Amino acid sequence: MAKRQLTRRQKWQIEKVQAERRARAQKQDQAIDSAIEHGDLGPEQQGLIVAHYGSQIDVEAEQGTIFRCKLRSNLGHLVTGDKVSWRQAADQTGVIVARDPRHSELSRPNKYGELKPVAANIDQIVVTIAPKPHTYANLIDRYLVAAEASAIEPIILLNKTDLLDAESEAHLAPMLARYEQLGYRVIRASTKTQDGLEALLAALNQRVSVFVGQSGVGKSSLVNVLLPGTDLKVSALSEYHQQGIHTTTTARLFHFPNGGDLIDSPGIREFGLWHMDADTLLEAFREFRPHLGYCKFSNCSHEHEPGCALLQAAEDGEIDPVRLASYRQIKASLDEFDTHH
Repeated sequence: MAKRQLTRRQKWQIEKVQAERRARAQKQDQAIDSAIEHGDLGPEQQGLIVAHYGSQIDVEAEQGTIFRCKLRSNLGHLVTGDKVSWRQAADQTGVIVARDPRHSELSRPNKYGELKPVAANIDQIVVTIAPKPHTYANLIDRYLVAAEASAIEPIILLNKTDLLDAESEAHLAPMLARYEQLGYRVIRASTKTQDGLEALLAALNQRVSVFVGQSGVGKSSLVNVLLPGTDLKVSALSEYHQQGIHTTTTARLFHFPNGGDLIDSPGIREFGLWHMDADTLLEAFREFRPHLGYCKFSNCSHEHEPGCALLQAAEDGEIDPVRLASYRQIKASLDEFDTHH
């Protein structure tokens, strides 16, 4: 997808900010080099980024102690979940000097269409939904597409099952059944009644997981129950809009007592996929894959063309029309973004 076109003034403002950042980074790098040269830093050791607050990064040392660290400017964008090499300073702070290779990363495009990682070395994405706020299949599909494109295993979690009524059950039951038929794991849980928490803990055991979902679906409440003592701030739903209020401001990593980690990410109402090309989007719908490459026309839009393999699969019951419609909706949003940016 094309990046957003900037005005001359916007470009000037961005360049001004970047120049100031480069100057600060150069000054910090010089201070780090001086500290290393004069022996003011300890030996290199391994660490794990457990939180990121702007230019300040919390690194957990191998013995479990947390150090607030600075970093070299040539390390790029570090995120929660990154494994790093760092050196301790005399004032109980530290300096990150290298980043280990990532085996996976979850990224989001910013408003200019630039892809930025938000968490690293994740094993599974827990797509969290609830009876309220209202769940749309297309929103779930966006998260699943992001997971599939990142080669990270997704799990769908229906939280707050204690709030289910006849109307929400009628809406959610067939939707979740559709995902289960596609092979996605679905877990149902409630922090209020404790139902399903054992199954959720078992799924999280020995894995690095990240919770994603609309604000208000209870991600922070889940963390507080699964990890007592964490005490993340929790906000009630807006009664008027039935939408959540963002309560998490940075991605933070927590350890389960019996093994495994959980990254709690900022609330995301809509997961942008503007960076994705058409082929990647098609591949991210797992039931489409057996039919790709068999359309009569190589430039098939999968809308109305004769000999379209996806349309034939939908007619044969191999692709659910709801998922095909969801694909088209996402594709249209990508095309619209590309047109206007």
